[in-house]
Amino acid sequence: MSQTPSAAGGASYASAGVDIEAGDRAVELMKEWVKKTQRAEVAGLGGLGGFAGLFDASALKRYERPLLASATDGVGTKVDIARQMGVYDTIGHDLVAMVMDDIVVCGAEPLFMTDYICVGKVHPERVAAIVKGIAEGCVLAGCALVGGETAEHPGLLGPDDFDVAGAGTGVVEHDRLLGADRIRSGDAVIAMASSGLHSNGYSLVRHVVFDRAGMTLDQQVEELGRTLGEELLEPTKIYSLDCLALTRTTDVHAYSHITGGGLAANLARVIPDGLHATVDRSTWTPGAIFDLVGKAGQVERLELEKTLNMGVGMMAVVPAESVDAALTTLADRGVESWVAGEITERGAHTTGAELVGDYAR
Repeated sequence: MSQTPSAAGGASYASAGVDIEAGDRAVELMKEWVKKTQRAEVAGLGGLGGFAGLFDASALKRYERPLLASATDGVGTKVDIARQMGVYDTIGHDLVAMVMDDIVVCGAEPLFMTDYICVGKVHPERVAAIVKGIAEGCVLAGCALVGGETAEHPGLLGPDDFDVAGAGTGVVEHDRLLGADRIRSGDAVIAMASSGLHSNGYSLVRHVVFDRAGMTLDQQVEELGRTLGEELLEPTKIYSLDCLALTRTTDVHAYSHITGGGLAANLARVIPDGLHATVDRSTWTPGAIFDLVGKAGQVERLELEKTLNMGVGMMAVVPAESVDAALTTLADRGVESWVAGEITERGAHTTGAELVGDYAR
């Protein structure tokens, strides 16, 4: 009797390293977390496991001229810290912050998000933990997680390797769109404290603390008050709902999300031609992790500042007369904030934004 190729030991998807059953198990484990992110616009419209996520766009009828805002991002090499520590339920929080805090910069309300998780081997509980973090982040951002994709790439990634990416959509009324055209000379620049490194500059940080300083993730660091790994895995702060609250309670001209490129470069993105933002370093003290990276790697201050957020995760540009109300709103929401600078006319030798002075000690 002849044998079929599979019975004779022929190739299969499983023998190539892809476990479909493990993927199905991961979907079942993540369903409870995705459900927690539902908004009214997605309730009852299919469920996890479909080919597309659905959102009831009739909710946009209340807008006169709705503008959809879209962003996509990942969390870079911070995923390797999570892998080494075996902690997977915070990296998704970082992902939501990187996507939705870009969207809110223009004044848009986050609506929904999708994710993409790529792994060398599907470990259902691990994938579910990543999605748990994404779902918890979506709750903090006020958006729904409407779907995603988990891809298994054996041979390209090691069995414990993974990466995450996401895309999000928000909406803003046309006449409430924030940005450079609203900024005026005399406006104040308000800084909002970061929770740490957030999710940028980890290639530099990893090179410094591991390769140059020989530190380990389980090493207790006195100035940090915890282990190095705990500090490096601190989730990125999500400012979305705080920024939306600020736009409701006071006049806001622009936001700047401080991510890759550092504070000055990101702030310059929202400063119009002819104006200049000056940020005074003496108005705050960067957290201990920034000093540690600088000293351990003998990294020059300007190099640190164009790579890391230096303790500021979001900035708002508001009229001078709105400063007190803005600071009160943020304080009421538990967001540490302060006036860090001002907007002036641009001189012949100035650029869009610069940092001046020395950090407070």
